[in-house]
Amino acid sequence: MLKPKKLIWQLYPSYLLLVLLTLAATGWYAGHSMRTFYLSQIHQNLLNQAHLMADQFVPLLDPLRASELDRRFKALGRQVPTRLTLILPDGRVVADSEAWPAEMENHAGRPEIRQAFKGNDGSATRFSGTLHQRMLYVAIPIRPKGSLMGVMRASIAADAIDRQLRALQIRILLGGVIIAVLASLVCLVISRRITRPIEAMRQGAARYAEGDLSHRLHPPDTRELAGLAEAMNQMAQELEGRIQAVIRQRNESQAVLSSMVEGVIALSPEERIMSINEAAARLLHRSAGKLQGRSIQEVMRNRDLHRMVRTTLSEGTNTAGDVTLLQNGEQILSTHCTLLRDGDGRSLGALLVLNDVTQLRRLENMRSDFAANVSHEIKTPLTAIQGFVETLRQGAIREPEEAHRFLGIIHRHVARLAAIIDDLMHLSRLEQGQEASRLAFVIGPVADVIQTAVALVRSRAEEKGIAIQATCQEGLEADMDPDLMEQAVVNLLDNAIKYSAPGSVIE
Repeated sequence: MLKPKKLIWQLYPSYLLLVLLTLAATGWYAGHSMRTFYLSQIHQNLLNQAHLMADQFVPLLDPLRASELDRRFKALGRQVPTRLTLILPDGRVVADSEAWPAEMENHAGRPEIRQAFKGNDGSATRFSGTLHQRMLYVAIPIRPKGSLMGVMRASIAADAIDRQLRALQIRILLGGVIIAVLASLVCLVISRRITRPIEAMRQGAARYAEGDLSHRLHPPDTRELAGLAEAMNQMAQELEGRIQAVIRQRNESQAVLSSMVEGVIALSPEERIMSINEAAARLLHRSAGKLQGRSIQEVMRNRDLHRMVRTTLSEGTNTAGDVTLLQNGEQILSTHCTLLRDGDGRSLGALLVLNDVTQLRRLENMRSDFAANVSHEIKTPLTAIQGFVETLRQGAIREPEEAHRFLGIIHRHVARLAAIIDDLMHLSRLEQGQEASRLAFVIGPVADVIQTAVALVRSRAEEKGIAIQATCQEGLEADMDPDLMEQAVVNLLDNAIKYSAPGSVIE
């Protein structure tokens, strides 16, 4: 592709070529006209001389005095540059200003002579064998009394005419060159005057393109260009205002997106990321700049998520659900996918809103497990109490020793239930933000806590034939909450009984 040229180098050569063509045409026409005029003047001068000479020499033709005619012709030839020749009706030359008639051929066949014999003025340009050069001839008939007495011919060297015409053409050419140089300077000045304000507006437009919309163009003197400059200034002012509004809106949107805890991802209809906030980039453990333009399938490898995006884009419905990502460990994201629309309601793609609920889901699972464990902890003493109550009702109450032992066991299980309820209330207070300073830490023996915990689970261990062997250093003490420590040991022993084979030993 050709490189664009500057306007001045398009206008200036055009103007210069137009001027040169005009000068060339004018010079050619002037030269041609001058040549035609000059030749016409010479032709007319020769005719005038021929007529003047013919009137003077008529008396010497009748009767014919050839020697006198030739002598007088020779004398005239020394005074004027014109060659004069007198030819008789039979073609013989009787007088000539530059040659001897006796040595000259018969001229009856010459073109100008034949025309004169017919009664007309004749003319011709040809090479003269006598003078050995090109000559311009003019011949007139001599008819003083109506009959042809001869022909007077006047001639002049054509080479001399050509030299004079060439000198005239050279002067015209030099004048044309001088005028062309002056015209080229004028064309250059005019071209620069036209292109200078256009170049200034081009530079101003370049500054607008670079973002300098505060620049203003100076209106030139030309009305049309001044209107263009004012229109460009108005355009720059409006663009500056709109760009500032867009930048302000963009900064506000970015501030909102950056402040959001939820991750937000805008997808194109081709499921490529158009925009992503920092929260979403942190959820994906990537840099936001590196995710721009990449497909969602490449960034988040989850079929459920891909299905949600395709459903939203194809059907225009909102979708939601939890998706699990395993790219950087297990990560559970609560995902909402909606259509992304412009101000006119046209679909631009899809909008993903991501919220990390990994910890929440884990807490929910822990709460569910905790509820199951608490149910198990409560069910165990209730079952024991119910069993011993049924035994007492069936007659054991009439045996004082057995009844007393059963009531003691029931009392311990009731105490355990009360302790479990106290623990639940304590955990509830902890979840509600009440400080751990309410725990009652005291220094006490560890062996008593262990023996009490063993006694609470011994009945379940005996049901599976499991033996419990407790070993604790005498005098070992700890700074603890005895009730919570006892509950912790009971939970450990319960799990050991639950997952140990019958007949095994727990130490």
